[in-house]
Amino acid sequence: MTDQWQECMDFCMELTKQAGQMIRKALQKDITVMQKSSPVDLVTETDQKVEQLIISSIKEKYPTHSFIGEESVAAGAPSVLTDDPTWIIDPIDGTTNFVHRFPFVSVSIGFTVKKQIEFGIVYSCLEDKMYTARKGKGAFCDGVPIRVSGLEDISKSLVLTEMGFKKDPEQFKTLFANIKTILSIPVHGIRSPGSAAVNMCLVACGSADAYYHMGIHCWDMAGGAAVVTEAGGVIMDVSGGPFDLMSRRLIVASSRAIAERIAKEIMVFDVGRDDTCAS
Repeated sequence: MTDQWQECMDFCMELTKQAGQMIRKALQKDITVMQKSSPVDLVTETDQKVEQLIISSIKEKYPTHSFIGEESVAAGAPSVLTDDPTWIIDPIDGTTNFVHRFPFVSVSIGFTVKKQIEFGIVYSCLEDKMYTARKGKGAFCDGVPIRVSGLEDISKSLVLTEMGFKKDPEQFKTLFANIKTILSIPVHGIRSPGSAAVNMCLVACGSADAYYHMGIHCWDMAGGAAVVTEAGGVIMDVSGGPFDLMSRRLIVASSRAIAERIAKEIMVFDVGRDDTCAS
């Protein structure tokens, strides 16, 4: 029997490589930068061109499928997850890194059916590393199986998070208070690579032991969530409850013990949902 979702994944892997080539070529030229919601919420012509390439190519092959894409949503498209086969696309995860030519830049694609992630692909295109995962079939980097570290002692962990401008001063305070809290456990350190999808893949391959974030989007999380889950990692909401792809927040970790400790320690602030426009 033909595995239709595996066919989708194989097609997506080739398409993601093409997108990565487009990004690498763009870095050889001047980068045109525009602002979205704030002076630090950036978009480039390359973000838009890469998303157009991905969506137009998938639509041609799978015309009945649905899409949630970062730049499409920014342009006014709905961000609603349904039971339909849905491609959730971040054409450049780490746009600020891309603008500054900082090397953690990825193409991230997650594919859902009945609101469940079937597969995820994260291509860290400047590193030329392809992370892939299919539900129930494991996680891989360039075809080699990967696993989380399995570490359970948070005091020996390396933790990832992201920090950036917040319009709300209370959120700003909470952001840095949480970093201080985690560092004071203590942990070995905190790092901020600048790409949510790459962060999840770093946990998936054991280079880091946890990652927490509030304020990201479903397109930042979908691809990496598949990879870290299939690599044996734990993914949950920052409250300690079940992970919700549309919630704009998550913890991923090498073990439940570390994930639950982070959930216990950090203060949560409201970041809304990606599907608030849904009826």
